[in-house]
Amino acid sequence: MLIDVRNTWEIIECGKIPGSVNIPLNEVGEALQMNPEDFKEKYNEIKPSKSDSLMFSCAAGMRSKKALDIAISLGFTRSQHYAGGWKEWSTYEHSEKKQGN
Repeated sequence: MLIDVRNTWEIIECGKIPGSVNIPLNEVGEALQMNPEDFKEKYNEIKPSKSDSLMFSCAAGMRSKKALDIAISLGFTRSQHYAGGWKEWSTYEHSEKKQGN
């Protein structure tokens, strides 16, 4: 699961990596401890289990690192963060579109 920890307004304004779920950084700890029904209702996704692979992203890697630390502290040991974040991904995405790929 790819979790974008930017604020909702940033995603509306800038866009997001396709398939990512928006859980703002200040909600990550609470979200990962929710019961599955509440998680599904709030984020419209199945709550990840502690054995699932999680990837956190943000704008440039600072908030995703904090989210990673929170997840690991809660037992989500198969977690990582995308250090380049939205800025790096959008650069690659735009260059591929220009090349016609």
